[in-house]
Amino acid sequence: MPREIYLVKVGMSMTEGMVSEWFIPDGGQVKKGDMVYALETEKVNLDVDSDYSGTVKHLAEAGVTLAPGDVVGYIFEAGEDIPDTLAGAPAAASPEAATEANSEPEPAVAAAPEPLAAPVAVVSGDGHIKSSPAARRLAKELGVDYTRVAGTGPGGRIVEADVQAASQSGAAVDVAPAVIAAGPEPKASPLAKRLAAERGIDLRSVQGTGPGGRIVQSDIENAALTGVVAGVNTSAAEVSGPRPGERVPVKGMRKTIASRMHHSLQESAQLTMDMEVNMDDVVKMRSSLVEEWANEGIKPSYTDIVIKAVAKALRSHPMMNSQFLGTEIALMTEINVGMAVALPEGLVVPVVRNADQLPIKELAQETSRLAIAAREGALGLDDYAGGTFTVTALGMYGVDSFTPIINEPQTGIMGVNRIFDGLEWNGDQPVKTKKMNLSLTWDHRAVDGAPAAEYLVEVRSLLQSPYRLLV
Repeated sequence: MPREIYLVKVGMSMTEGMVSEWFIPDGGQVKKGDMVYALETEKVNLDVDSDYSGTVKHLAEAGVTLAPGDVVGYIFEAGEDIPDTLAGAPAAASPEAATEANSEPEPAVAAAPEPLAAPVAVVSGDGHIKSSPAARRLAKELGVDYTRVAGTGPGGRIVEADVQAASQSGAAVDVAPAVIAAGPEPKASPLAKRLAAERGIDLRSVQGTGPGGRIVQSDIENAALTGVVAGVNTSAAEVSGPRPGERVPVKGMRKTIASRMHHSLQESAQLTMDMEVNMDDVVKMRSSLVEEWANEGIKPSYTDIVIKAVAKALRSHPMMNSQFLGTEIALMTEINVGMAVALPEGLVVPVVRNADQLPIKELAQETSRLAIAAREGALGLDDYAGGTFTVTALGMYGVDSFTPIINEPQTGIMGVNRIFDGLEWNGDQPVKTKKMNLSLTWDHRAVDGAPAAEYLVEVRSLLQSPYRLLV
């Protein structure tokens, strides 16, 4: 009997996901251990391998949002009868997730219409070339520039039939040298490759800014904004994102963030207090550390130093490193600090484990690794797990004060604001200093205002005598 291929559940908090790409075509052969499909969730992208060998039949189309545990396909053993079509395709996890682009079946190849005389791919509001993963894969195999193919699928989406028709007619096959740059494909992160394919961007036309010149997500985003689509210059207005009057679906990461932030505010008693910190010695210490570690490529940020101070202060204020569980408050045995990383599609919070025990040098290396992995879409489940407190920074945008929202079920979150020129008094003489506000949000169900203020005072004290953080 056929074996089911399930939408794998990764992590207890996963509520939906999708097959972003089938690695084995419908009717293709797979061996046990081979990668069969790419899973995409609101947090993690990973490749799923096969538990069996046989013939793969797709039940779910790539791009449709489903619930974890849904059957997305089957694997038939040798000798089994394989039906042409499979009944019982799983329903989309939510109406918001099933967009027009992925809710209708693709037309058969035999029914493909004649390609338009001047084919033009449809660019969506967020800069994507509307096309199915199967169409992009077939275009690569046949040498067809799918960005020059007119789509006949829902909303102008390019489907396999369009690519097949373009290949047979010779349209969009011989791409001019000026359009696609010559040479081997450069190094790029998996997420960057996927975004480039979705947006019709030739990786050879993009300058990588990642480690060793590797192309990362931000490079693809910038290329889309500047109009580098398959090497053809288009106006930024065509690919610069949603336009006024459009409606952006709330799904994926944005849906998850909206739900969790709203739930956090509804279910906890959150208050925020600000406190001013003299940063003169932090500025001096950081400058010295940057110079000392320059040859190793390690550049600690002000946020790194705040994370270290926050973590060290949690040792003597364990109630701030706790979880409110309704009938009891659980004090955590580890100090694992989450660091908020902003991405174009939303916010992720990878975790620096045992942050109180890490020297600043190692902490800076770890935050750099996590930030790069977040922007490349390469964070693993372990990178998100076990956070007990969170630090989030908006100082780079010139923010002086804000109200961070707690990352449940944690008890506190620290906001890092900009460093500004302030004044202190030496007798009757004003003295120019570097200052910063810290914004602490805490759950009043677990911690009262006075103990929260005492914790914030200790963080301030550590930052005003930052060399204590080096020991």
